[in-house]
Amino acid sequence: MSADRDIDLLLASEGFSLPEGRQKARVALEEAGLTRAGKQRISDDKLAKVHEALRARFFVHCASSDCAAEARASGREAVLTDAKKSCEHCGGSVNRRAETDFIDACRRHGVRKVLVVGGSPAVRDDLQEHLGGALELRMIDGTERRTAERARGDLAWSELVLIWGGSELDHKVSTLYTQVRSPKVVLVAKRGVAALLAAAVEHLDRRR
Repeated sequence: MSADRDIDLLLASEGFSLPEGRQKARVALEEAGLTRAGKQRISDDKLAKVHEALRARFFVHCASSDCAAEARASGREAVLTDAKKSCEHCGGSVNRRAETDFIDACRRHGVRKVLVVGGSPAVRDDLQEHLGGALELRMIDGTERRTAERARGDLAWSELVLIWGGSELDHKVSTLYTQVRSPKVVLVAKRGVAALLAAAVEHLDRRR
């Protein structure tokens, strides 16, 4: 025998936490034949179909202007949520929003191969996890010795070079990538993934 759950609580967990959005979602489920007027509970067997139906029709976003704009551009109906973690654009994370914006900017400008020089091992792993599916990344440990020949190979391969001066980065390593001026090289002195990627987006848009 399958379990069931409260529909209002289910909708809230899907990001429809405000009354107006929850009502819209409820109507959508009724129109999809997944529930009917007056019912308060729904079978767990229908959860996957509920999620699919709601995501096909609505774009749930937080109050951020960037996220609202993304929702309007999605082609789906924008629904505001007060649960930031449910926002499809940022998920409540400044870093996630920056990663999404960076990927979008790279696509707009035809950039596929990105070289990152610097950053801690954990941050480099995080960037690889969140950006590696959309972009080709080459991550350079800024604390390890690198030859001029390998640096030249890195520069020739890349379409965008992010020199992360605000992270773990030795001057001897960074100099290998900055001694030759190039419009694809971005110097970022600020710390944090969001700051790094925001500087990259600004650079790409400015050089267009």
